This record gives sequence, structure tokens and C-alpha cells, in this order.
Amino acid sequence: MTKIKPLRGELAVPGDKSISHRSIMFGALARGTTRVTNFLQGADCLSTIDCFRAMGISIENHTDEVLIHGKGLHGLSQPADVLDCGNSGTTTRLISGILSAQPFTTELTGDASIRKRPMGRIMTPLSQMGAKITSLDNNGCAPLRICGQKLHGIHYQSPVASAQVKSAILLAGLYADGITRVTEPYVSRNHTELMLGGFGARVSCEGTTASIKPPDELFAQEIAVPGDISSAAYFLTAAALIPGSELLIKNVGINPTRDGILRVYQAMGADITLLNERICSGEPVADLLVKSAPLCGSDIGGSLIPTLIDELPVIAVAACFAEGTTVIRDAAELKVKESNRIAVMVESLSAMGADVTETEDGMIIHGGRPLHGVVIDSHLDHRIAMSFTVAGLICGEMPEITGRDCVRISYPNFYEDLDRCMK
Repeated sequence: MTKIKPLRGELAVPGDKSISHRSIMFGALARGTTRVTNFLQGADCLSTIDCFRAMGISIENHTDEVLIHGKGLHGLSQPADVLDCGNSGTTTRLISGILSAQPFTTELTGDASIRKRPMGRIMTPLSQMGAKITSLDNNGCAPLRICGQKLHGIHYQSPVASAQVKSAILLAGLYADGITRVTEPYVSRNHTELMLGGFGARVSCEGTTASIKPPDELFAQEIAVPGDISSAAYFLTAAALIPGSELLIKNVGINPTRDGILRVYQAMGADITLLNERICSGEPVADLLVKSAPLCGSDIGGSLIPTLIDELPVIAVAACFAEGTTVIRDAAELKVKESNRIAVMVESLSAMGADVTETEDGMIIHGGRPLHGVVIDSHLDHRIAMSFTVAGLICGEMPEITGRDCVRISYPNFYEDLDRCMK
């Protein structure tokens, strides 16, 4: 057991992963040069840059800023080789919508994780729009072959609330011959709608339906990417639960389709204050002041789930240290992330001594049992590696996490930032 150190001071987390991906894609399809600051220099977003460079887009990555020299909606050229999306589901699914309308054939692949993740959820609606998209292994997963076609607008009733599915359809809708609509069971994150509107697309939203009319052109923008609330989540959790902590996390995106963790933690009794609230590049942003406080269990489900889907692993960690029972439900989507996050969290938290039970669409966690360090397999899932690092910090006994460097996917300096907050 090591001495548990409180988290103190100030921190700025890396740029939002979702917004960083989209800035490259939309900038490539716009006329002129799009300038992006605070771009996330994580492996997933670098995969998006590589894919668009392979299609003839000049992208200058100066770390502190990224310049995308767009060629317009019809400026992409056929890549000389297969496009490698790495570990990025966002790259794979969103780019599929764009490629469905290009006047050339493309093949997409990725790492072992991507080649197991379900792509049928985008193949079905894109095919309904007229796309010719096939799974080369006939298993509904990458690698995919996409033969560009003339597309027509549809109204798609999505069985899942997924921003990746919605975005793939809306991006295909940029090229369709009519209005394209997507209706979800709940509203998923809306960065695509906000950003496309900023680039000049004709996007509208009503209830859980997003619609797009094909524009004549998109126009380059200046984008200041806010800090990623999914990355801030690990620091929020550690500071909320380690006694004596007081941490200011600056410039965090608090888009209401992403801020579920704030609502859940405040309901659990966390001391989190939003300061300096403002709008930046169309996105709501704030500084988050978090102080340690005892937490109680909560019921988490329904329309909240899409707003915190990536944060559920670390929320499960927090629930282990809360008083009472936490129920996570309606979260079957966790099974098809970089790993089956329900199974991995239940197995690994149980190994650490937690009282946690897997359910069909979530888990039940009885808080208050002491945890201890064990060997944890990250399954090369960045959210798992960071969540169990936080669990170790709170209980004072760090688990040995295999594949811990997978955090570079979304937060290359995660461990260094943690160390800095605990000195």
C-alpha cells in the first residue's frame, strides 16, 4: 500500500477526440484552409489525418495547430493503397459515409480491434442510400470495400443512439439527391451537426431527428478544440474520491450531449463547480473545479447513457468507492467498444475485490468494499487502462496494467499529467 496523495492545482486535458476527428474530415471537404488549435495528437486522430492525406489533402500538423488545405466536397482522390484507420472506430465509420459517394473505390481496414467491431450498423443505412459497401471477410466488420455511387436521401430509424452511425449517414447526405434524416432512440453527441452547420451545411435538428440538405459547398473555418470531457473524467473521479483533493480542470467541453458524467457525479454527491462558462467555436466550455467529497450510489440509464458512454468504465470505478448501490443499465453499447467493456470491468473490478455483478446491459455495483492491486489486462483499450489507474490511485495499491501504453490513443501524456497533479 502506497500513501494516497491528493490531486491539487490546475490541469488542461487534451483536445476533444470527437471534435478533432471531425475538424480534419470537414476541413478536407471545405474550400480553403481550416485552422485547428488544441487538436488531439492521439493515435486515433492521427489515423484520420493519414487517411485524408492518402486521398490528396495537404495537412500541416504543427502540434500546436493543424492546417487542413481543403479541396471542396469533390476534391478527394483515390488512395494508392488501403486506408488504415488504426484503432479508430470514428475514423472507420465516418469516413465510410464520405467514401460512399466518391467517384472511386476504396478499401478500409484497421487493427485487430477494428476488425472485430460491428460495421453492419453503418453498412445497412448507407446501402439504403445506394452505397455499394461490402465486408471483405463477410462478417459485418472491416476490412471494407466501398465503391462510390450516386446517393439518395433517406429517413433512417436508427436502432441505436450512436453519433458514429448518425454522422456516417449525415456525411453521406452531403452528397445525396435529397434530404437525409436520422432518427435515434435518444439524442447522441451532436458535434457533427454543430460543426457541419459552422462549415455552411444545411443541418437541422428536431427532437431525436437530425436532417441535412446537400449543400453546394462547405467553407473553411477556425476551430478551437475544447478539452475532452472523456479525458477529464479520470481526473474528476480521482479528485472527487481522494481526500484532500482540489483540482481545477480548465477549458473542458460541456456539450449537453456529452456532460452526463457531471450530472451523475453531482447526483452522487460530488463537489463539482462549473466556472467561466462560455461558447467556443460553437461548443459550450467551462473550467471544472472538483473537490473531494463522499459519494453515494446512483441509478444510471435511459437517455443519460449516450451522454456518458465512454465514461462508464471510470464511473463504475467511482461506484466501487461510493456508499450504497449503483445500477448501470441500457448500456449494451459498451459490449462493442474497443473491448467488451461490461465484461472487462466486471471481471477486473471483481479481481480487485469489488462487489460487482454483470447484467445483460450493464452492471450492479455494491460500493464500500476495499480494493487491492492485481494484474489487469487492458485489452489494449485506453478507457480500461486509465480507469484502473484511477482505481489504483484511490485505493492506494496500483494494479499492474498490461498494455498500459494504449492510453496514447486518446491521451498521450496521461501518466505524466497524473504525476504532476499529485506532487
